[in-house]
Amino acid sequence: MKLMFASDIHGSLPATERVLELFAQSDARWLVILGDVLNHGPRNALPEGYKPAQAADRLNDQASRIIAVRGNCDSEVDQMLLKFPITAPWQQVLLPERRLFLTHGHLFGTDNEPSLAAGDVLIYGHTHIPVAEKRGEIFHFNPGSVSIPKGGFAASYGMLEENVLRVITLNDQRVIAQVTINP
Repeated sequence: MKLMFASDIHGSLPATERVLELFAQSDARWLVILGDVLNHGPRNALPEGYKPAQAADRLNDQASRIIAVRGNCDSEVDQMLLKFPITAPWQQVLLPERRLFLTHGHLFGTDNEPSLAAGDVLIYGHTHIPVAEKRGEIFHFNPGSVSIPKGGFAASYGMLEENVLRVITLNDQRVIAQVTINP
């Protein structure tokens, strides 16, 4: 199964449109959004093209193909604009050989890992910093942020295809991190 991951959109219409363009080109089954969909939050500057209502409208066009979790900047008011659920603090995608634990990263993350089995994947956003690596027996994956990248990284998103998790830059499609998750 091919999956696309986007995190920390923060209401940026240009980032939303680019993500949806790449999703349409990707042949991915699901677009997984890892929280902080519409609101920029008090600690972040306004992202380029901050238009949360329009970003919601664009995302709603793909509502039946989106799996999302709640970020620390998401609220019930945001849910009122979206046709797909965003209020779950975590979700799971169960594959035959492993579990993908999806979360934003502020409740569960590198400092507070959920109980996972060897080979499972913790997938999160929140830090806006890309990660694709194995830590002990668990894989960690963070696609970075599509709108407000940090740590000197470019805006980025993630893909899972044929047991490889990749972080890819949003604009020039460079792979900046990857890890193979063996069956």
